[in-house]
Amino acid sequence: MKRFLLPVLIISLFVLTACNGRNTPDVSQRPIYDRDKIDVETDDTIPPVPAFDDDIEAGPHGTEISSDALNTDPVIFEPKVEYTDFTDYLNALGRVEPEGDFQKTLVFPDRLGFHNNALFVNSICGFKCYKDQGAMYITLNSELQSFSMFINNIPVDVEGMIAGNTYLVDIKEYTVNGENTVQISDITPADLDCAVVINILYPTLLDGKDESVIDPEAFEIIDAIVKKDIEYGFSSAQLSVIKDGKLIYENAWGSVKTFDETLNKVTDSNKADTDTLYDLASNTKMFSVNYAVQYLVSNNEMSLTDKVCDYIGDRFYEDTVNVTYNGSKPLDLELIKEYKKNLTIEDLLCHQAGFPASPKYEIYTYDFAVNRIGPEYVNPLYSGCDNSFETRERTLESICKTPLMYEPRTRILYSDVDFMLLCFILEEKTGKRLDEFLKEIFYDPLSLYHITYNPLDNGFAGDNIAATELKGNTREGMVNFDGIRTYTLQGEVHDEMAYYAMAGISGHAGLFSNATDLCKLAYVMLSGGYEDKKFFSEDVIDCFTSPSNPSSSEWGIGWWRNGDDKRPWYFGSTSNDVFGHQGWTGTLTYVDPSCDLVVVYLTNKINTPLVNKTRSTSLFEGGAFTSGSLGFVTPLLYAGLTTDPNKPDDVYSSMLSDAVSESLRLTVDNLGTGKNSAAVKNAYSKMDVLLDRVEKLEDKDLYETSRNRLSEFDPVRDEEMIAEFEKRIK
Repeated sequence: MKRFLLPVLIISLFVLTACNGRNTPDVSQRPIYDRDKIDVETDDTIPPVPAFDDDIEAGPHGTEISSDALNTDPVIFEPKVEYTDFTDYLNALGRVEPEGDFQKTLVFPDRLGFHNNALFVNSICGFKCYKDQGAMYITLNSELQSFSMFINNIPVDVEGMIAGNTYLVDIKEYTVNGENTVQISDITPADLDCAVVINILYPTLLDGKDESVIDPEAFEIIDAIVKKDIEYGFSSAQLSVIKDGKLIYENAWGSVKTFDETLNKVTDSNKADTDTLYDLASNTKMFSVNYAVQYLVSNNEMSLTDKVCDYIGDRFYEDTVNVTYNGSKPLDLELIKEYKKNLTIEDLLCHQAGFPASPKYEIYTYDFAVNRIGPEYVNPLYSGCDNSFETRERTLESICKTPLMYEPRTRILYSDVDFMLLCFILEEKTGKRLDEFLKEIFYDPLSLYHITYNPLDNGFAGDNIAATELKGNTREGMVNFDGIRTYTLQGEVHDEMAYYAMAGISGHAGLFSNATDLCKLAYVMLSGGYEDKKFFSEDVIDCFTSPSNPSSSEWGIGWWRNGDDKRPWYFGSTSNDVFGHQGWTGTLTYVDPSCDLVVVYLTNKINTPLVNKTRSTSLFEGGAFTSGSLGFVTPLLYAGLTTDPNKPDDVYSSMLSDAVSESLRLTVDNLGTGKNSAAVKNAYSKMDVLLDRVEKLEDKDLYETSRNRLSEFDPVRDEEMIAEFEKRIK
C-alpha cells in the first residue's frame, strides 16, 4: 500500500516504537517517554511539553489526534529541546541518530548501486531475524513525498512518518524465524537519491524456556540419562540450547567434584548449577583464536594469506633446530626453514602447517624420537614449567625453534602448536594479551560474565568450578616430570602446555565457561552479530565454516564440521553443515545454521578414575558413560524437533531400547567387562532409564521390548542386576 508522508505526525507513528526490553548500551541511554511512568512537568530528563488543546487536526486528511495518544508504548527521542508547537514536538520524537553496527545498511532506491534487468532485486533485501524480535532504523530524505514498505510481504503503515526524520522501529510483529525480507517501493519522487535508508540491527537472544519449540519429552530423556549416569558413577554436566533466537533450555547435574585424590567418592561437594564454570579444553580454540581471527578478517585488519613471519619476524624460521620425531622421516633443516618462512595464518587454522601435535614444551626430560619421559633425555624445545609469564615468553622462542614434521599442506595433523602460535600472532597484531582482547571485543559487549581464562585470578571461587583430573596431570601416578601438579585440578586449566608453558592463557586451551555464556557466544555465528554489535561478516562465516578442502569435508577453517557424516559421535547424522568443536575434558559446542540451533554440552568426565591405568592413561571412567560421549544429546533434540507432542510415536522408547543394546556391545575389554566397570554400569544405567519409561507409560509392547533387552545381559556377571530389573518388569 502506497503511503503519503504528512506534515505532522499521526497516530500510526506510535505503533512504530522502540524495542521493548532491549538492552543496547548506546541506545538505552536515551530517555524513554511514557506518560504513565514519568511526570512530564517535573522530570528534567525529558523535553518540556507545551500545553495543547484536547483535539488537534493532524493535516490535510482531517485525521484528529488526541493528546492522550501519547499514552502508548515508549518512543525514543532526544532530550532538553524547546518546542513552540505540537508539530515540532512530534517531529523531535523522530530525530534518532542510528547508533552501533548494523546487519544491513540499505539505501533505496537502487540499493545495489546499479540498474539491473532482474528489476526487483533493487527493492528487496533479505536479513536474519527471528519471531518476536527485530528492530531497524529508518531514515527519510527531507524531499521524500511518499513510499511503500513491506516486511515479509506484509505492508507496514508508514503514513505517520515525516520526511527528514529517523525512526527506530520495532518490527517484531512482522518477523519470522530465519530469513526475512524488507521491501521499499513506490518512492516519490522516483529520481530521488538516498530516499530511504534502512539500518537493520542484529538478532538478540530472548528467554524461551516456557515455549515448546522442541518436544519437552526430548529434554526429559536427556535429563533422565544424565541423572541416572551420575547415580552409577558419572561426574557432572551442563546443557544450554538456543533455538530460533531464544534460550529454550539450560540445566545442570551432579557435583563440581566427584572423586578425591584417593579415588573415593566425594560426599560434601557443591552441587553443579548453571553458573558453574567448566574447563573448555580445545573448545578454547574456537572461542578465542578463531573468533579473534574472524573478527580481524571481517574488518580487513588481517588476511588468511598473511605470513606468520610477517608478525613473528624472521626468527620464526631462522631459529629452527633439528629434532627427530618418532615415526616421521626427518626433513632437511634448510628445507624446513623455507617451509616455515612461507607458512600462512590459514595453514595454522587448518592444522596443515606441518607442526607436531604436542612438542611437550613443559617437560625438560622428554625425547621426541621415542616419545618418552626419562632422566636421561633432554628436550631441546623446553621452555619451562613454572606457569609464569616469563616462561610464556620463552615458549614463543621454543615454537620458533620447533621443526616441522611434514611438508605443509600435504596432510592435516591436529596440532596445539598451531593455535599457540596464533595466540602470539594475535597479541602482536592487536598489541594486547589474548585474554584482554577477547574480553574487550566479545565477552564484555555480549555481557558474558561466566567466561574467562584463569578463573581463580578473576573473581571465581574454586568450589563453583568443575574439577578435572584427580591427581593433577599424573594419570594416577603413571606420568611424572619436574613441576607436575599432583592435586585435584579445580580452577586451573588441565592442559599441560597451557598451564605450565603458557601461564594459563593460550589459543589452544585455557578458557573456562558455563554452558549458557558459551551458547550465547556461539549464537553469533548464525548472524555475525548481536543487536547493535557486528563481529563477523557473512562472507567470513561462510568461508570459515565451509570445508577447508574438498577431500576433507569434516574440517573447516578452525571449525570441525560434520561433513559427509564424518563426526557422528559428536554431531549426530542430521546435517552435513553442522559445525562446532569438542574439548578433551568433555565439552561440546554444536551449531546447525539450517535449524538455527545452538547446543552447548559441558562435562568434566575426566574427574573420574582411569579405567585401567596400566593399559591406557587417556581412558577415564567418565568417558564410558553415555553422558560422557557428548554426541548423545543432539539426536534426542532432533527427535524432539520432529515429534509432535500431541501425537507421540514413542520414538524415545525405541531410542532407549537401542541405547541398552549398544551399551552392552561397548562392554569390551579396553573399557572393562566386570560388573563394577564403568562400561557395565553404563549398561545398567541405560536399562534403568528404559524401565523408568516402561513404568511411566505402562505400555504392554514396551514391557516386551524391555524383556528382550534384559535377555542380552550376561547371566553370570549381571545376575544380581537382572534379578532387580526382572522385578520391575513383572
